[in-house]
This record gives sequence, C-alpha cells and structure tokens, in this order.
Amino acid sequence: MLLYILIGLAVLIAIILIAASTKPNTVRYERSIVINASPDRILPHITDFHKWNGWSPWDKKDPNMQREYTGAASGKGAKYAWNGNGKVGEGSMEVVEVSASAVRIDMHFIKPFKTDCDVWFRCVPEGTGTKVNWSMDSPDLFMGKVMSLFINMDKMIGKDFECGLADLKKQAEKN
Repeated sequence: MLLYILIGLAVLIAIILIAASTKPNTVRYERSIVINASPDRILPHITDFHKWNGWSPWDKKDPNMQREYTGAASGKGAKYAWNGNGKVGEGSMEVVEVSASAVRIDMHFIKPFKTDCDVWFRCVPEGTGTKVNWSMDSPDLFMGKVMSLFINMDKMIGKDFECGLADLKKQAEKN
C-alpha cells in the first residue's frame, strides 16, 4: 500500500513539474485607468519616488518599510530601494526613461525571489482625460511557474495595480 502511495505521489509531482515547464518564460501584468488630468499632472507622481507613498499599494501593506532614495530627486536617474515585510519584500527601482507620455522603470526584486522587471507607465489621451497603463514584464522563474499552477498571480498582482492606479487617480486629480 505504501508503495502505491509513493508511486502516486511521484506521478503527481512529475505532472506538476511537467505542467510548470510548459508555461511561458516571461510574464506580464497590466492594468489601466482613466484619470481626469493631463500627463504633465500625472507623471510627476510616478517620476518622483518620494510621492509614491501617496498612491503605491505596497506602502499600505507595510507602513514601516525601510526606504532609501538616491540619485536624481525625480525623473531619469531617480533611485529608490526598499526593505519590508513579507508582503512587500526587498528590492530597488530606477527611473531609466521619461518622455511627455511615458515612464520606464527598472525594478529589481531581491526578496522573496530575485528577479528583474521592466515597468512602464504609459499615458494616452482619452476623452477629456488620460488613460494610464501600468505594465510590468519579467522572466517567469521556474518557482513562479509552479506557483502559478495554484495561485492566479495576475489576479493577485493586478489587484495591487488597480488599487495603486485608483490612488494615483485621486492624487493627480486633486492637484
């Protein structure tokens, strides 16, 4: 009987590993919102990491997070590092590209998993406002592929993006 249980367990583990190995090597998370403001009123909230505490969903998850700001005060070259609880992990970001309608940020996670992400905020006119699209692309490490078999990561991270965008909307519209 024990032998059948062990064989069944080995088969189950093999199926999980095979299923995970068929997942794509990259992952993309993306959400959008329309903000009743022009890009020149929205982008300063993104290019200045000091302003992220007004809208970042992760600041709410760990108000005691340790933060370090280096580089430029805002815009290209602005750098931000954080170290927080298990909900926010540890990592750093740098604004690497800024235009009148977009911001690109290099994000590097150290914990809970080491990975590099390419983050974009793109602004497109929509009606009397601006559609802000927040996207994050990263390699999908094998452990992430296994986790995604059991947890809908797009839904989980997407909720954070949606909350952040809603708060960014509030910040940009009140100025």
